[in-house]
Amino acid sequence: MHCSTTLPDAGLTSPSRITVARGLLASLCLAPILAWAGEPLLVEKSATFDASPERVWQLTGGFDGLAAWHPAVSKVEIIAGHNNRKGAKRLVTLKDGATITEELLVHRPATKTLRYRILASPLPVKDYVSTYHVAAEGKGSRVTWSSRFQADPATKVDDAKAKEIVGGIYEAGFKGIQDKLAQP
Repeated sequence: MHCSTTLPDAGLTSPSRITVARGLLASLCLAPILAWAGEPLLVEKSATFDASPERVWQLTGGFDGLAAWHPAVSKVEIIAGHNNRKGAKRLVTLKDGATITEELLVHRPATKTLRYRILASPLPVKDYVSTYHVAAEGKGSRVTWSSRFQADPATKVDDAKAKEIVGGIYEAGFKGIQDKLAQP
């Protein structure tokens, strides 16, 4: 497909009309490319806990603290920036030896929210951005872990399987939180 922003003289003489027309034409030219990229996949899981949001956040809210509660993680190192500050990068070492590099985008203790993105990973995803949030629910708390990403075509894993893998990571994390909260 070939797109051109050269416009025929169709009575579009004002600069603003020409700019709008060029913008529309450019949008039409980009539409097939954007459609090919596909819609992002969404995964959202949540779990409730018989513990205050403050207690759950204390256990899970540190960007460097994943190994303390997620059963698949053996070690977390801050490799750039400062813990719990935007731009910090962590190297997550899994129990099987695989590593994931992530960057902190948001850390808000007041709302018990953190957002991060994966920079490098063996997971079958790309453009992965995740939000982790702790909120009060009844006499306890609710943790919601969600993400938007694309299945990585290089891995030959389909969308459904990629979502299943990510959801499984969240579910394992919730089990780890429950186990830690049950300890005296």
